[in-house]
Amino acid sequence: MRAQVGDWLIVEGRALGGAVHRGLIEEVHGADGAPPYLVHWTDTETRALMFPGPDARVVTSAELRAEEEVVTNHFSSKHYRPRTRT
Repeated sequence: MRAQVGDWLIVEGRALGGAVHRGLIEEVHGADGAPPYLVHWTDTETRALMFPGPDARVVTSAELRAEEEVVTNHFSSKHYRPRTRT
């Protein structure tokens, strides 16, 4: 795993429907972009020094924006209808 300051660390829960955590990488402490990373988590507003596990990935800001745009377009599509409970 390689990162630069300003990249995002995405940690996706292993359980179905699990939370996705996003954090801005503020510092890279390993050689050549390797961990550990000082990450500022968006959901808790805390900072932590991280050695990411297999459920984590690094994306650039542009990649994160593109992913969010795809999701936004999907859910704002007139073809999408949320399930209703009966």
